[in-house]
Amino acid sequence: MAMSHCLEMGGEHTKPDHFRLMMACAEMCRTSGHFMLIGTPHHKHTCRECAEICRECAADCERIGDMESCVDACRRCAESCEKMAA
Repeated sequence: MAMSHCLEMGGEHTKPDHFRLMMACAEMCRTSGHFMLIGTPHHKHTCRECAEICRECAADCERIGDMESCVDACRRCAESCEKMAA
């Protein structure tokens, strides 16, 4: 969403705080996924942080508007990560 939708929309979608949050969210999701793939027990830590960042990202995308698919994806990811962190 950040590299396609947000860049095309401009305005609030590309303000630094929002764009950084979207990049952090994507990177944390990638990192958590990789930790699970390599089988390290530390994935619980990354998943816990991933859930937090995804919830924050979902809230910010909802605030900006016109990002329903991102909001839904971030919330689903947060729920999944919370389960994996438990």
